[in-house]
Amino acid sequence: MGNRAKQLMDQGKAVLFAFEEAIGYMCCPAVLDKDGVSAAVITAEMASFLATRNLSLSQQLKAVYDEYGFHITKASYFICHDPKVIQQLFDNLRNYDGKDTYPKSCGRFKVSGVRDLTTGYDSSQPDQKAILPTSKSSQMITFTFANGGVATMRTSGTEPKIKYYSELCAPPGNRYCHLQGKCCLEMLSMPNSYSLEV
Repeated sequence: MGNRAKQLMDQGKAVLFAFEEAIGYMCCPAVLDKDGVSAAVITAEMASFLATRNLSLSQQLKAVYDEYGFHITKASYFICHDPKVIQQLFDNLRNYDGKDTYPKSCGRFKVSGVRDLTTGYDSSQPDQKAILPTSKSSQMITFTFANGGVATMRTSGTEPKIKYYSELCAPPGNRYCHLQGKCCLEMLSMPNSYSLEV
């Protein structure tokens, strides 16, 4: 992230913000790395600026949601020490309603695309072959929803974990976006069905 920011800056481009979901934020080009101190200073600067307009941080966040929509992300993991259970979980997702069928919906949310980087399948491509690199030695399935939501489940390369990520940028006024995150969690991870540790 910092190296890429430096490359862009060397090309005369302005880098305003970068992040890695699991590690942190780079919100100041003076420090080309994830840095909690600069993040705290910029948050304080923003709070001070908003105070001159009689606004709080939460009021400004609501104004952003009202104008641009509600953005929600959820990233977490389950612990599973049994490789057979992990394989069964992913096999069940790949054979959801019969051989080689993935889930078509998650509650009221319709699945519009599936990318499986373990098998090399991508329903969004004309030849149904994934463009991104594939690996049979690790599990990774991404579901795209008709409403723009995305959910990915993958195994960790270094720990006995099944990681999941879901995100949705809902249009202004959408009050159901939190339901998709909950629904994805139930469909993708199925912790009770597989006795996964939270």
